[in-house]
Amino acid sequence: MTGSPALRRRVAFAVLVLVVLAGTAWYAAAEFQRARAEQNAPSRVEVTEDVLDGPHVLFRGTAPGELYGHVAAVALDDLSGPREVTPAVCDRVSSDGRTTVCLRTSRGVVTTYEAEVLDAEWRTTATWPLPGIPSRTRLSPDGLVATTAFVTGHSYSQTSFSTETTVRDVAGAEVSGNLEDFTLLHDGERVAPVDRNVWGVTFVDARFFYATVQSQSLGHTWLVRGDLTERTLVTVLDGVECPSLSPDGTRIAFKHDAAADGAATPHWTPAVLDLDTLEVTVLSSEERTVDDQLTWLDDTTLLYGLPRADEPATTDVWSLPADGTGTPAVAIPQAWSPSVVGG
Repeated sequence: MTGSPALRRRVAFAVLVLVVLAGTAWYAAAEFQRARAEQNAPSRVEVTEDVLDGPHVLFRGTAPGELYGHVAAVALDDLSGPREVTPAVCDRVSSDGRTTVCLRTSRGVVTTYEAEVLDAEWRTTATWPLPGIPSRTRLSPDGLVATTAFVTGHSYSQTSFSTETTVRDVAGAEVSGNLEDFTLLHDGERVAPVDRNVWGVTFVDARFFYATVQSQSLGHTWLVRGDLTERTLVTVLDGVECPSLSPDGTRIAFKHDAAADGAATPHWTPAVLDLDTLEVTVLSSEERTVDDQLTWLDDTTLLYGLPRADEPATTDVWSLPADGTGTPAVAIPQAWSPSVVGG
Protein backbone atom coordinates (compact mmCIF):
# COMPACT_ATOMS: atom_id res chain seq x y z
CA MET A 1 0.00 0.00 0.00
CA THR A 2 1.37 3.40 -0.99
CA GLY A 3 0.93 6.68 0.83
CA SER A 4 1.85 8.01 4.23
CA PRO A 5 1.69 5.80 7.36
CA ALA A 6 -1.22 7.91 8.63
CA LEU A 7 -3.18 7.32 5.44
CA ARG A 8 -2.47 3.60 5.58
CA ARG A 9 -3.71 3.45 9.19
CA ARG A 10 -6.93 5.27 8.26
CA VAL A 11 -7.55 2.92 5.34
CA ALA A 12 -6.86 -0.14 7.50
CA PHE A 13 -9.18 1.18 10.17
CA ALA A 14 -11.93 1.82 7.62
CA VAL A 15 -11.56 -1.73 6.30
CA LEU A 16 -11.76 -3.09 9.86
CA VAL A 17 -14.93 -1.10 10.53
CA LEU A 18 -16.52 -2.45 7.35
CA VAL A 19 -15.62 -6.01 8.34
CA VAL A 20 -17.09 -5.54 11.81
CA LEU A 21 -20.26 -3.97 10.42
CA ALA A 22 -20.64 -6.75 7.89
CA GLY A 23 -20.18 -9.35 10.62
CA THR A 24 -22.70 -7.61 12.87
CA ALA A 25 -25.24 -7.42 10.05
CA TRP A 26 -24.74 -11.10 9.27
CA TYR A 27 -25.17 -12.07 12.94
CA ALA A 28 -28.31 -9.93 13.28
CA ALA A 29 -29.77 -11.45 10.13
CA ALA A 30 -28.93 -14.95 11.32
CA GLU A 31 -30.51 -14.30 14.73
CA PHE A 32 -33.62 -12.89 13.07
CA GLN A 33 -33.93 -15.97 10.87
CA ARG A 34 -33.38 -18.26 13.87
CA ALA A 35 -36.01 -16.44 15.90
CA ARG A 36 -38.43 -16.52 12.96
CA ALA A 37 -37.84 -20.25 12.52
CA GLU A 38 -38.46 -20.87 16.24
CA GLN A 39 -41.61 -18.78 16.13
CA ASN A 40 -42.99 -20.66 13.13
CA ALA A 41 -42.02 -24.13 14.34
CA PRO A 42 -44.85 -26.48 15.34
CA SER A 43 -45.75 -26.20 19.04
CA ARG A 44 -45.44 -29.49 20.90
CA VAL A 45 -48.80 -29.37 22.67
CA GLU A 46 -51.76 -31.67 22.25
CA VAL A 47 -54.58 -29.78 20.54
CA THR A 48 -58.25 -30.72 20.53
CA GLU A 49 -61.68 -29.19 19.90
CA ASP A 50 -64.90 -28.50 21.82
CA VAL A 51 -63.15 -27.59 25.11
CA LEU A 52 -64.68 -24.11 24.95
CA ASP A 53 -68.18 -25.61 24.92
CA GLY A 54 -67.90 -26.75 28.56
CA PRO A 55 -66.42 -25.49 31.84
CA HIS A 56 -62.79 -24.59 31.19
CA VAL A 57 -59.80 -22.46 32.10
CA LEU A 58 -58.78 -19.94 29.47
CA PHE A 59 -55.15 -18.80 29.38
CA ARG A 60 -52.27 -17.45 27.30
CA GLY A 61 -50.24 -20.32 25.86
CA THR A 62 -46.46 -20.13 26.30
CA ALA A 63 -45.38 -23.34 24.55
CA PRO A 64 -42.55 -22.44 22.13
CA GLY A 65 -43.47 -22.38 18.46
CA GLU A 66 -46.27 -21.13 16.25
CA LEU A 67 -48.90 -21.16 19.01
CA TYR A 68 -46.89 -19.04 21.45
CA GLY A 69 -49.04 -16.23 22.86
CA HIS A 70 -52.30 -17.65 21.53
CA VAL A 71 -55.24 -17.84 23.92
CA ALA A 72 -56.16 -21.45 24.61
CA ALA A 73 -58.40 -23.44 26.94
CA VAL A 74 -58.27 -26.71 28.86
CA ALA A 75 -61.23 -28.54 30.37
CA LEU A 76 -61.86 -27.66 34.01
CA ASP A 77 -61.75 -31.36 34.95
CA ASP A 78 -58.54 -32.01 32.95
CA LEU A 79 -56.22 -29.03 33.42
CA SER A 80 -53.11 -30.77 32.11
CA GLY A 81 -54.97 -32.30 29.18
CA PRO A 82 -55.27 -31.27 25.52
CA ARG A 83 -56.08 -27.65 24.75
CA GLU A 84 -58.29 -25.86 22.30
CA VAL A 85 -56.42 -22.97 20.68
CA THR A 86 -58.09 -19.74 19.58
CA PRO A 87 -56.95 -17.17 16.98
CA ALA A 88 -56.49 -14.47 19.66
CA VAL A 89 -52.95 -13.49 20.67
CA CYS A 90 -52.71 -11.74 24.05
CA ASP A 91 -50.32 -10.79 26.85
CA ARG A 92 -53.07 -10.95 29.48
CA VAL A 93 -56.57 -12.39 29.23
CA SER A 94 -59.80 -12.50 31.25
CA SER A 95 -63.06 -14.15 30.21
CA ASP A 96 -66.55 -15.19 31.29
CA GLY A 97 -67.10 -17.45 28.28
CA ARG A 98 -69.26 -14.97 26.38
CA THR A 99 -66.82 -12.06 26.43
CA THR A 100 -63.02 -12.08 26.55
CA VAL A 101 -60.70 -9.17 27.32
CA CYS A 102 -57.26 -9.31 25.70
CA LEU A 103 -54.35 -6.99 26.51
CA ARG A 104 -51.85 -6.95 23.67
CA THR A 105 -48.45 -5.55 22.67
CA SER A 106 -48.06 -4.68 18.97
CA ARG A 107 -44.38 -4.47 18.07
CA GLY A 108 -43.24 -2.50 15.05
CA VAL A 109 -41.30 0.64 14.26
CA VAL A 110 -43.29 2.10 17.15
CA THR A 111 -44.49 -0.35 19.82
CA THR A 112 -48.11 0.18 20.84
CA TYR A 113 -50.40 -1.39 23.43
CA GLU A 114 -54.12 -1.98 23.36
CA ALA A 115 -57.07 -3.63 25.04
CA GLU A 116 -59.43 -5.64 22.88
CA VAL A 117 -62.85 -7.11 23.68
CA LEU A 118 -63.84 -10.28 21.83
CA ASP A 119 -67.16 -12.10 21.62
CA ALA A 120 -67.74 -15.85 21.87
CA GLU A 121 -66.83 -16.23 18.18
CA TRP A 122 -63.52 -14.36 18.73
CA ARG A 123 -64.69 -11.34 16.80
CA THR A 124 -63.49 -7.92 17.95
CA THR A 125 -66.29 -5.82 19.46
CA ALA A 126 -64.25 -2.98 21.02
CA THR A 127 -60.65 -1.76 21.28
CA TRP A 128 -58.88 1.10 23.01
CA PRO A 129 -55.23 2.10 23.43
CA LEU A 130 -53.29 1.43 26.63
CA PRO A 131 -50.77 4.02 27.83
CA GLY A 132 -48.01 1.48 28.49
CA ILE A 133 -47.02 -2.16 29.04
CA PRO A 134 -50.04 -4.40 29.83
CA SER A 135 -49.97 -5.67 33.40
CA ARG A 136 -53.37 -6.77 34.74
CA THR A 137 -56.96 -7.15 33.56
CA ARG A 138 -60.20 -8.38 35.09
CA LEU A 139 -63.66 -8.80 33.56
CA SER A 140 -66.62 -8.51 35.95
CA PRO A 141 -69.84 -10.56 35.68
CA ASP A 142 -71.59 -7.22 35.12
CA GLY A 143 -69.70 -6.33 31.95
CA LEU A 144 -66.98 -4.09 33.38
CA VAL A 145 -63.34 -4.26 32.33
CA ALA A 146 -60.44 -3.21 34.56
CA THR A 147 -56.99 -2.75 33.04
CA THR A 148 -53.64 -1.83 34.55
CA ALA A 149 -50.70 -0.70 32.43
CA PHE A 150 -47.18 0.40 33.36
CA VAL A 151 -46.77 3.99 32.21
CA THR A 152 -43.15 3.94 33.40
CA GLY A 153 -41.17 1.03 34.76
CA HIS A 154 -41.71 -2.64 34.05
CA SER A 155 -42.19 -4.16 37.48
CA TYR A 156 -43.78 -3.52 40.86
CA SER A 157 -40.39 -4.36 42.42
CA GLN A 158 -38.86 -1.21 40.95
CA THR A 159 -38.66 1.80 43.25
CA SER A 160 -39.78 4.17 40.50
CA PHE A 161 -42.80 2.98 38.57
CA SER A 162 -46.11 4.43 37.57
CA THR A 163 -49.33 2.66 36.65
CA GLU A 164 -52.63 3.67 35.11
CA THR A 165 -55.67 1.65 36.11
CA THR A 166 -59.10 2.30 34.62
CA VAL A 167 -62.52 0.70 34.44
CA ARG A 168 -64.54 0.66 31.21
CA ASP A 169 -67.59 -1.22 30.01
CA VAL A 170 -67.27 -3.97 27.42
CA ALA A 171 -68.20 -1.49 24.68
CA GLY A 172 -65.07 0.49 25.57
CA ALA A 173 -66.83 3.45 27.22
CA GLU A 174 -65.00 4.98 30.19
CA VAL A 175 -66.56 4.33 33.58
CA SER A 176 -63.94 5.48 36.08
CA GLY A 177 -61.14 7.38 34.42
CA ASN A 178 -57.80 6.89 36.16
CA LEU A 179 -58.47 5.38 39.59
CA GLU A 180 -55.67 7.55 41.00
CA ASP A 181 -58.15 10.44 40.75
CA PHE A 182 -60.59 8.79 43.18
CA THR A 183 -60.72 10.14 46.76
CA LEU A 184 -58.47 8.02 49.01
CA LEU A 185 -59.80 7.63 52.57
CA HIS A 186 -57.74 6.20 55.45
CA ASP A 187 -59.33 5.91 58.91
CA GLY A 188 -62.08 8.20 57.66
CA GLU A 189 -59.65 10.94 56.66
CA ARG A 190 -58.77 12.00 53.14
CA VAL A 191 -55.13 11.45 52.13
CA ALA A 192 -53.67 12.60 48.84
CA PRO A 193 -50.10 11.36 48.28
CA VAL A 194 -48.76 12.63 44.97
CA ASP A 195 -47.00 9.33 44.30
CA ARG A 196 -49.99 7.01 44.64
CA ASN A 197 -50.34 4.04 42.27
CA VAL A 198 -53.42 1.85 41.88
CA TRP A 199 -53.48 -1.64 40.43
CA GLY A 200 -54.92 -5.14 40.66
CA VAL A 201 -58.70 -4.55 40.50
CA THR A 202 -60.96 -7.44 41.49
CA PHE A 203 -64.72 -6.83 41.18
CA VAL A 204 -67.42 -7.39 43.78
CA ASP A 205 -70.26 -6.23 41.51
CA ALA A 206 -71.08 -3.41 39.10
CA ARG A 207 -70.35 -0.78 41.77
CA PHE A 208 -67.78 -2.08 44.24
CA PHE A 209 -64.31 -3.52 43.79
CA TYR A 210 -61.05 -4.14 45.65
CA ALA A 211 -57.62 -2.98 44.52
CA THR A 212 -54.13 -2.08 45.72
CA VAL A 213 -53.07 1.51 46.42
CA GLN A 214 -49.41 2.18 47.13
CA SER A 215 -47.64 5.32 48.26
CA GLN A 216 -43.91 5.00 48.79
CA SER A 217 -43.72 8.44 50.39
CA LEU A 218 -46.25 7.34 53.04
CA GLY A 219 -44.78 3.83 53.25
CA HIS A 220 -48.04 1.96 52.69
CA THR A 221 -49.40 -0.63 50.26
CA TRP A 222 -53.10 -0.78 51.10
CA LEU A 223 -55.92 -3.06 50.14
CA VAL A 224 -58.76 -0.65 49.32
CA ARG A 225 -62.46 -1.08 48.70
CA GLY A 226 -63.46 1.03 45.73
CA ASP A 227 -66.82 2.58 44.93
CA LEU A 228 -67.45 3.53 41.29
CA THR A 229 -70.49 5.61 42.21
CA GLU A 230 -68.95 7.65 45.03
CA ARG A 231 -65.51 7.60 43.35
CA THR A 232 -63.78 6.64 46.60
CA LEU A 233 -61.05 4.22 47.67
CA VAL A 234 -61.32 3.24 51.36
CA THR A 235 -58.32 1.50 52.95
CA VAL A 236 -58.98 -1.94 54.46
CA LEU A 237 -55.56 -3.38 55.39
CA ASP A 238 -51.91 -2.56 54.83
CA GLY A 239 -49.49 -4.91 53.06
CA VAL A 240 -51.84 -6.35 50.43
CA GLU A 241 -50.88 -6.48 46.73
CA CYS A 242 -52.83 -7.71 43.70
CA PRO A 243 -56.06 -8.82 45.43
CA SER A 244 -58.36 -11.49 44.02
CA LEU A 245 -61.85 -12.02 45.48
CA SER A 246 -62.89 -15.59 46.15
CA PRO A 247 -65.96 -16.97 44.33
CA ASP A 248 -67.95 -16.96 47.60
CA GLY A 249 -66.96 -13.33 48.25
CA THR A 250 -65.54 -14.00 51.72
CA ARG A 251 -61.77 -13.92 51.15
CA ILE A 252 -59.08 -12.07 49.27
CA ALA A 253 -56.07 -13.91 47.84
CA PHE A 254 -53.05 -11.68 47.37
CA LYS A 255 -49.26 -11.57 47.21
CA HIS A 256 -47.62 -10.89 50.58
CA ASP A 257 -44.12 -9.43 50.80
CA ALA A 258 -42.24 -11.93 52.97
CA ALA A 259 -38.80 -10.37 52.42
CA ALA A 260 -36.76 -9.41 55.47
CA ASP A 261 -36.97 -5.80 56.62
CA GLY A 262 -34.63 -3.64 54.60
CA ALA A 263 -34.39 -6.11 51.68
CA ALA A 264 -33.66 -4.47 48.34
CA THR A 265 -36.38 -6.43 46.52
CA PRO A 266 -39.65 -7.96 47.71
CA HIS A 267 -40.29 -11.69 48.01
CA TRP A 268 -43.95 -12.25 47.22
CA THR A 269 -45.65 -15.21 48.84
CA PRO A 270 -49.32 -16.14 48.25
CA ALA A 271 -51.61 -15.26 51.14
CA VAL A 272 -55.33 -15.23 51.91
CA LEU A 273 -57.26 -12.59 53.87
CA ASP A 274 -60.54 -13.37 55.64
CA LEU A 275 -62.65 -10.26 54.98
CA ASP A 276 -64.77 -10.78 58.10
CA THR A 277 -61.97 -11.18 60.64
CA LEU A 278 -59.09 -9.55 58.65
CA GLU A 279 -56.99 -12.60 59.59
CA VAL A 280 -54.20 -13.35 57.09
CA THR A 281 -52.99 -16.86 56.24
CA VAL A 282 -49.59 -16.84 54.51
CA LEU A 283 -49.19 -19.86 52.21
CA SER A 284 -45.53 -20.41 53.03
CA SER A 285 -45.31 -23.79 51.31
CA GLU A 286 -44.72 -21.78 48.12
CA GLU A 287 -41.09 -20.73 48.60
CA ARG A 288 -40.61 -19.01 45.22
CA THR A 289 -41.53 -15.40 44.65
CA VAL A 290 -44.92 -15.12 42.93
CA ASP A 291 -45.29 -11.88 40.96
CA ASP A 292 -48.81 -12.47 39.70
CA GLN A 293 -52.42 -11.65 40.49
CA LEU A 294 -53.73 -14.90 41.91
CA THR A 295 -56.84 -16.53 40.43
CA TRP A 296 -59.32 -18.73 42.30
CA LEU A 297 -59.86 -22.08 40.58
CA ASP A 298 -62.70 -22.67 43.05
CA ASP A 299 -63.35 -21.79 46.70
CA THR A 300 -60.45 -23.95 47.90
CA THR A 301 -57.67 -23.67 45.28
CA LEU A 302 -55.55 -20.85 43.86
CA LEU A 303 -53.88 -20.56 40.46
CA TYR A 304 -50.87 -18.40 39.52
CA GLY A 305 -48.17 -18.19 36.87
CA LEU A 306 -44.44 -18.70 37.31
CA PRO A 307 -41.62 -18.58 34.73
CA ARG A 308 -39.45 -21.63 34.29
CA ALA A 309 -35.95 -21.14 35.69
CA ASP A 310 -34.30 -22.66 32.61
CA GLU A 311 -36.80 -21.28 30.04
CA PRO A 312 -37.65 -17.68 30.99
CA ALA A 313 -40.05 -17.21 28.06
CA THR A 314 -42.03 -20.28 29.11
CA THR A 315 -44.36 -20.12 32.10
CA ASP A 316 -46.53 -22.65 33.89
CA VAL A 317 -49.74 -22.16 35.84
CA TRP A 318 -49.43 -23.62 39.32
CA SER A 319 -52.09 -24.56 41.86
CA LEU A 320 -52.00 -24.26 45.66
CA PRO A 321 -54.60 -25.01 48.37
CA ALA A 322 -55.98 -21.78 49.78
CA ASP A 323 -56.16 -22.97 53.41
CA GLY A 324 -52.40 -23.10 53.99
CA THR A 325 -52.09 -26.88 53.64
CA GLY A 326 -50.59 -28.82 50.76
CA THR A 327 -47.82 -27.96 48.34
CA PRO A 328 -47.65 -26.23 44.95
CA ALA A 329 -48.18 -28.32 41.82
CA VAL A 330 -48.16 -27.58 38.09
CA ALA A 331 -51.80 -27.30 37.03
CA ILE A 332 -51.48 -26.15 33.39
CA PRO A 333 -48.05 -26.52 31.76
CA GLN A 334 -46.82 -23.84 29.36
CA ALA A 335 -49.54 -21.35 30.29
CA TRP A 336 -50.04 -17.88 31.77
CA SER A 337 -52.88 -15.58 32.89
CA PRO A 338 -55.57 -18.18 33.74
CA SER A 339 -59.25 -17.30 33.76
CA VAL A 340 -61.83 -19.79 35.06
CA VAL A 341 -65.00 -20.08 32.98
CA GLY A 342 -68.08 -21.97 34.09
CA GLY A 343 -66.65 -23.34 37.31
